Amino acid sequence: MANQQWGGRFAEGPSAIMEQINASVDFDKRLWHQDIKGSLAHSEMLAKMGIISQQDKMTIHEGLARIKTEIENDQFQFSRALEDIHMNIEARLADNIGEAGKRLHTGRSRNDQVATDFRLWVRDNIDAMILSTEHLMLTLAQRAEEYADTAMPGFTHLQSAQPVTFGHHLLAYVEMLSRDKGRLIDARNRLNESPLGAAALAGTSFPIDRQMTAKLLEFDRPMANSLDAVSDRDFALEYLSALSIMAMHLSRMAEEIVIWCSSPFSFIKLSDAYTTGSSIMPQKRNPDAAELVRAKIGRVSGALIGLLTVMKGLPLAYAKDMQEDKEQVFAATDTMMLCLAACSGMIGDLQANKENMRRWAGSGFSTATDLADWLVQKLQMPFRTAHHVTGQIVSLAEQKNLTLDQVSIEDMQKIEPKITQDIFSVLSVEASLASRVSEGGTAPSNVITQAQKWIKILQD
Repeated sequence: MANQQWGGRFAEGPSAIMEQINASVDFDKRLWHQDIKGSLAHSEMLAKMGIISQQDKMTIHEGLARIKTEIENDQFQFSRALEDIHMNIEARLADNIGEAGKRLHTGRSRNDQVATDFRLWVRDNIDAMILSTEHLMLTLAQRAEEYADTAMPGFTHLQSAQPVTFGHHLLAYVEMLSRDKGRLIDARNRLNESPLGAAALAGTSFPIDRQMTAKLLEFDRPMANSLDAVSDRDFALEYLSALSIMAMHLSRMAEEIVIWCSSPFSFIKLSDAYTTGSSIMPQKRNPDAAELVRAKIGRVSGALIGLLTVMKGLPLAYAKDMQEDKEQVFAATDTMMLCLAACSGMIGDLQANKENMRRWAGSGFSTATDLADWLVQKLQMPFRTAHHVTGQIVSLAEQKNLTLDQVSIEDMQKIEPKITQDIFSVLSVEASLASRVSEGGTAPSNVITQAQKWIKILQD
């Protein structure tokens, strides 16, 4: 039987194996909305330019509207024999409206059609991803305001370093996500050029108006080179790159949630909504949602590496290899939307153990830097000398199993005679936090200001 897609050139249909490896409709049917949108714009332009009649255009639009309804109502029959979403819709259109449907593909190729559809899909999902990112940022900022003066240990090398506030810690992720949002916006701006009208690779002899279709599809402009238009997937790679960095940020956040929930830390508690139990240990409350978010960066960064590998070494212009671009982008998008929702849920759900956080905030001689700063500010001591003196006082405290504020003034003066009773004004956790008023510092007053700034921006 002759192949219905390829007409006279092919006398026989594909083998079952060829059909299976070649077909993409099982996954690219997600592009149906963008495919119909692109076809509406293309047919509008064809009619304006006199390439098809106004009556054919109206008939095409009516037919596409019926197909849209069929797909939305799960009444559309997708066929692997028709290979992809584009041929499925075009064949159904011709079945519905006859000759007019066969005129729709005038002046375009599946190469520029799929490139257009895919750009539209990525653009739509960047917009949705930005909204989900902003929701997580707002949740973090609101919890940061709530915990603006809650002391916790700040770590370097996962060792107690200096006291910080829990609110300040949460705001660090707001800043990370703000950069992620910026990368998505940048990617959106760069992808917003229209491939439609590039045809297979060389443009078309029909008197088309690419400016018109670009405007109808809300692109900034047509792509300037027809070869580049059909063969470029930079927009998908840049999108996956932005998602991979965001996934890394969410993985770090999830790791901290896992650590904070563990019994040795007990900094926070998650409710039953975001934890699971053990099949054998009845006491367990496992932070499985956080652990899964932590793991899913493998899927997202794997999608980026996968598409980079597909595109590496491809000659211009289109090659069938590029059919392998979509599944990875679709999967990474689904994964990130789920991870953002899970993180928003966990951050909104968690309850801080303020007493335990405060106790550990003072551990590990965490106010030693405050002591050194006092020596510099009050005694005009060079910082390196102050660092050495402070180290001796810390060593003494460690030998006597004391905290820094428990070391007597007499013992301190044996190390540095000029130290006065005023030293104790900086050795408490609260004093340390209050003093960190430099721009970007952890002082509760700073945290409240920054949290409220972000809340206003995100709510507006």
